[in-house]
Amino acid sequence: MPKLNANILIIEDDEDVLYTAKLVLKQRFGEVHTETDPKRLPRLLEKTAFDVILLDMNFSHGQTSGNEGLFWLREILKLDSQAHVIMNTAYGDIQLAVEAMKIGAIDFLVKPWEREKLIATVENVFQLSRSKKEVQKLKSREKVITGDIDKAFPDMISRSDVMAPVFEAIEKVAKTDANVLILGENGTGKELVAREIYRQSLRAKEPFIKVDLGSLAESLFESELFGHKKGAFTDAKEDRQGRLEIASGGTLFLDEIGNLTTTQQSKLLTVLQARQVTPIGSNRPVDIDIRLISATNIQLDQVIESGEFRQDLLYRINTVEITLPPLRSRTGDVALLAEHYLNLYASKYNKRQLSLNKSALKKLDQYPWPGNIRELQHTMERAVIMADATELTADDFPLDKKPQPSLVNEVLQKDEMEKQLIQKAIKKWEGNLTKAADEMGMGRTTLYRKMKKYGF
Repeated sequence: MPKLNANILIIEDDEDVLYTAKLVLKQRFGEVHTETDPKRLPRLLEKTAFDVILLDMNFSHGQTSGNEGLFWLREILKLDSQAHVIMNTAYGDIQLAVEAMKIGAIDFLVKPWEREKLIATVENVFQLSRSKKEVQKLKSREKVITGDIDKAFPDMISRSDVMAPVFEAIEKVAKTDANVLILGENGTGKELVAREIYRQSLRAKEPFIKVDLGSLAESLFESELFGHKKGAFTDAKEDRQGRLEIASGGTLFLDEIGNLTTTQQSKLLTVLQARQVTPIGSNRPVDIDIRLISATNIQLDQVIESGEFRQDLLYRINTVEITLPPLRSRTGDVALLAEHYLNLYASKYNKRQLSLNKSALKKLDQYPWPGNIRELQHTMERAVIMADATELTADDFPLDKKPQPSLVNEVLQKDEMEKQLIQKAIKKWEGNLTKAADEMGMGRTTLYRKMKKYGF
């Protein structure tokens, strides 16, 4: 059996016991350190992070009370609140064990111990220590990831009067656990509202889990939302938690909820009413505690009349309803948002001197924006990428006066834009790749890689 990559510290005044313990534990653990004087603990803990500390209860000659051990246990935990300590004594006093556990010890050994008992106890505490560290690592990583995701969803930007009721509703509902339904056209910022409610909520430190029901295949609906057990179906090679269970304690955002079939609506309603979810292949329900936020661009009252959406589900999901106005109704916000995205993409593409002239702002303001904020965002990114001068004019925005339906679902072809940008930069600098790379804010190696990608 291979040794565990563990760092163990034994503090014991009896050198014979110390030698024996080290000899036994070295067979199973990678690093075993010994110390006879507990006064050296502060320096030891300052230099080394130990996975497990085995601490004697008595150090002075004739002492049997265990008070010394309890004192040093407290000192260890002051220096490292996450320390995993096993108390070790020749006196099997239950009261001492209870006291040590109350202070923060993980386990208790009575000398003389059996070899197998010593190894098993230290290994169990080591595994607990490693598990806690992994959980802490995952939490830290989740915090970073969540922060990175939130950067893509900044604070809501508006000075339009029609947005005032939206901000007021967010402020009122955020601190409650009320279910919220967000209505609005595509691209109006429904997810932004959902995340703002989450940020201001009492669950802000817990998960925010999004499920895009519009892109979720019907065959995956139950598995994604409810989870499954290993072997429940052909591809179920391991247990998997559903999004509802993962979101428990936090917020679940169901985007495009109007796309659910009536069968899916029925299953979701059952879960929301019972506040329990049963994974596929299991008979054991799992309790869930979620705050539900839903969104759709569909007029639900119309599909309720046609029988395509359950009225009882609507009652369940819209304790509070927030309707987002389209961008064309938000007087003054087009210019505000255009400036915001100009600064964002000018920084991203290393064109920080860019500005919008009056003709450009007038053209942007007069356009009806059928794709709403999402279309404006894509339009600004494209203009920044393609810009030659330091000032964007009306000519940099080839917007149709009568927008075609395709604009509603316009997807920016970033690779094509990037390819054109590289071509223009290389041409501008007459083949000087160093200068072309500098203009685009990338290294020569990155430029070479992208040139190869685009077949230059």
